[in-house]
Amino acid sequence: MIRTHTVIDSPVGPLTLVALDGLLTGVYMRKQRYLPPQEFFGHPDPEPFGEVTAQLGAYFAGTLKEFDLAMNLVGTPFQKEVWAALQQVPFGETLTYGGLAERLGRPPSAARAVGSANGHNPVSIIIPCHRLVGANGDLTGYGGGLPVKRYLLDFERGTLF
Repeated sequence: MIRTHTVIDSPVGPLTLVALDGLLTGVYMRKQRYLPPQEFFGHPDPEPFGEVTAQLGAYFAGTLKEFDLAMNLVGTPFQKEVWAALQQVPFGETLTYGGLAERLGRPPSAARAVGSANGHNPVSIIIPCHRLVGANGDLTGYGGGLPVKRYLLDFERGTLF
């Protein structure tokens, strides 16, 4: 297994892109809650990230609403199930943690488990964990911080000032 990384600038600050055997496995913000140790990132190499960088650039330019990237996600089967379901939450929309649990055929009590899996999403922005909100619609925790979550949601809704 070969891990490589590069750092790109974005409107939400620097993003560290990580690849495992040439496939995207992580997009980390500087203040990421569950930031892996530095050795996890492997050696610097921008080579595997051309398409990722292009799609993130198009997203932040407002011309891309759905990412189409090959990824090598590392997580539990439940986490992967949640991450796959997150990718079905449309650009500019939000869903509650309980709503996502329901989409997965789980009881409302699974909302906390969904929240935990969401919080451990290794590919922020591309797997849109920022689109999950609390039961009453309030913003709740976000690995990159609530101001970044608010920015991403406002950006997607076209309500940035």
